[in-house]
Amino acid sequence: MNTADSERLTQLEIKISYLDDLVETLNTMVARQHDQIAMLIHEVAQLRQRNDESQPPAFRSLRDELPPHY
Repeated sequence: MNTADSERLTQLEIKISYLDDLVETLNTMVARQHDQIAMLIHEVAQLRQRNDESQPPAFRSLRDELPPHY
């Protein structure tokens, strides 16, 4: 193997090393975002459930709308 091929091989190995590090970093970031999204979906579901539970009945009397001083 001549010097040019050896230098080219070294440069490719360096690039692969950087790419491996980048892939690992991105994988970690995607895994963290997956966990955050799952947590947020759970929180939204809980908020929707609380909102549904606190909703008044659909049919109400107009007397329920009167201010307390009447």
